Amino acid sequence: MFYKVPDNSILQIRGLIFFYFILSSLGLVVLSSASLTFSTENSLFLKQLFWFLLSFLALLITSHIPLDWIRRYTSIGYLLGIFLLLLVLIPAVGNQINGSRRWIELGFFSIQPSEGMKFFIVLFLSHYLSVHQRCLNRFKEGYLMPFIWLGVPFVLIILEPDFGTAFLLGIVGVTLFFLAGMKLRYLVPTVLLGIVTFSIAVYNNPERLSRVSSFLNPQEYKQDQAYQLWQGMIAFGVGGLDGVGLGNGRQQNGFLPEAHTDFVFSVLGEELGFIATIGVVLIFFGFGFLCIQSLKRCHQLYHFLLVSGSCLFILYQALINIGVVTGCLPTKGISLPFISYGGSNLVVMATLVGLIINVLRTEQKQIME
Repeated sequence: MFYKVPDNSILQIRGLIFFYFILSSLGLVVLSSASLTFSTENSLFLKQLFWFLLSFLALLITSHIPLDWIRRYTSIGYLLGIFLLLLVLIPAVGNQINGSRRWIELGFFSIQPSEGMKFFIVLFLSHYLSVHQRCLNRFKEGYLMPFIWLGVPFVLIILEPDFGTAFLLGIVGVTLFFLAGMKLRYLVPTVLLGIVTFSIAVYNNPERLSRVSSFLNPQEYKQDQAYQLWQGMIAFGVGGLDGVGLGNGRQQNGFLPEAHTDFVFSVLGEELGFIATIGVVLIFFGFGFLCIQSLKRCHQLYHFLLVSGSCLFILYQALINIGVVTGCLPTKGISLPFISYGGSNLVVMATLVGLIINVLRTEQKQIME
C-alpha cells in the first residue's frame, strides 16, 4: 500500500495521479461544453464520465497487481492484442468509420484494439528485451526477433488503416530498442528503411498524401484538405489569451470536424485561451519530469523499460496531437491523452500510468526487503 512507500516515491506517485486527474477533469470540462451541440441522449460528457471512472479503476488495479504475475501472462496479452487486431479487419466484425476499420462494437460501446496494443507491446517488449539483454548484439535474438514482434502489430494497424497509431507504435518500439542497448549498426539502417517505407505508403495513399500537401500550405487548401486544420487555427486565434468562455466557442458548432476528439486542443484554446493551452503543455512536461525521476529508481532493465515505454506512449502521443492541431505536423487521427473523447484511449493511458506507479512501488518494496 502507499503507506509502505517512503516520502520520495509517495510524492512521485501522488504527482502522477494528480496530473492524471487534472488532465482527465479538464477533458470532462471541455467535453461538457462540446455536449451542448449534441442531444441529451448522446451526451459526450456522460459517456466520458463513465470511461473516466473505468479508467481510474484500471489505474488502481494495474498499480497493485504484482509485476511478476503480469509478466507471467505477457505473451498471452500480446497474442490477445494480435487476435483483436486481426478481428477488427474482418468486415463483419470491425466497424468502419471514415474509411478506417478500427473499432469492434460490443453492444452499447465499442473498443479500439490498436489502443490496447499500446499496453500489450510495452509489456511484451520490456519482457523480451530484458530477458535477452545479453543477446542484443546477436542478429537473431537482438535484432530480427524484436523487429518481428514490433512489426506484426505495426503492419496490422497500417492495414486498418491507422497511420498515426502505427507511427506512434513504431517510434516507441524503436526507442525501447535503443534504450535496451540494441546495436546501432542494426538499428540505424532499419529505422532509415522504415522511414522510406512509411513515406512510400503515405505517397501511395491519396488521402494521407493530401494531408501532407495541405499541411505545407493550409491557407491554399482551407476549403478542402486543410479545412480541419484551418478551422482549428482559427479557434486558437479567436480564443486569444484567456478564451471566450466555456460553452461560448463557435468552432465546435459544426465548423470544426472531430472537435471533441483529435482537435479538442483547439476547442480548449478557443474557450479557455492561450493560458490554458500552455498550462496543458506544462502539465505534460511535469508528467515527463516525474517519469524521468521514476527511471532513476529502476534497478532492473525490465522495470526501466516498463516506465520508459509507458511514459513514451503518453508523451509522444501528446506531442503529435499538439503538433498536428497547431499546424506543426501533418494532420493525422490521433487523440490528446486523457483529454480527447474516447474510452479505449483514456483507459489505456490510465493503465500505463498505473504501470509506472506499480514499478515505483515494486522497486521500493525490493529495496526495503
